[in-house]
Formats: sequence, structure tokens, C-alpha cells
Amino acid sequence: MLETGSPAPDLVWEDSDGKPVRLSHYQGEHAVLIYFMRSTSCPVCNRHVRDLVRRRDEFAADDVRVLVAVPEDRREAAAWKARRQIPFPVLVGGLVGGHRSPHETIGLSRKVFGSLQQSGSILIDRQGIVRHVHGATLPTGGYPRQDITTAIRALRTGG
Repeated sequence: MLETGSPAPDLVWEDSDGKPVRLSHYQGEHAVLIYFMRSTSCPVCNRHVRDLVRRRDEFAADDVRVLVAVPEDRREAAAWKARRQIPFPVLVGGLVGGHRSPHETIGLSRKVFGSLQQSGSILIDRQGIVRHVHGATLPTGGYPRQDITTAIRALRTGG
């Protein structure tokens, strides 16, 4: 798993439209918040994404781009994104090193005998440094809203 204060690796994923999304593309331009859903069918994770959508103006004001990562394939992710009217890019797999899920590329594995996909979040600043990282086996712990807000505030002050 990534560590707070460490440089983010230059990961390349595919989005639900089939386009490559390179993490380094944002470096020097925007901070990036990535929310990793347990699955698109997880009601708790969907509630977290709805909160991200409600807060999109707040994130934009802080120059934070939001990405949502899902373990499903591109077809399922695109259908979910359209059905839920998600305004953010939805990441589905790593283009470098095979088609691993975005979760696997940052160390969010499956727990409890491989049956529970972890959820979580990471915030990367404009310089490409990880400023927040969190993973959880249960989806109720996968979106620490206050911790994310605190980390974004710290970006404003350079902390």
C-alpha cells in the first residue's frame, strides 16, 4: 500500500471509456483524490460516491480532481457510471503490468480468504506526493470524509 509522504508511482489505468488515465498527467496541474469502491453493487460505496458528487464544487474550488476506481470490467463500469450519472472518470484496470484492478496496483487486496475487496482513498498533491492514504476491509470504513477534508485543507496551506 502507498504511504503518506511518499512519491506516488506513475500508474496508468484504463477508464470506463477505454481511454488511458496516467497519474503523472495531473502532476504540476492538479491534486487527485481517488476513491476505491469495493464494488459498484456495494450500497455503502455508492453512498460514498454520492457524497463525492455532492462535494464536486468544493473539490473543484481546491483544484482537486476526483477519480473513482472500481474492480469491475470496463463494460460494467460504464453501465454503472451512466446509470448513476457519475461526473468523474471511472478507473477499471492497469494498462501497465497487465489488467490488474486499480485496487491491486496500490495494494488494496482482497481480505477474508479473498472474498472481500478492500475499499479506500488516496489523495496526491500537485507535486505527486501522497498526502492521504486509507484502506479498509469493511466499506463503512473506506471513506474517511473528515480525514480527506483535513488533507485537502492542508494542501491549501502547503502542509
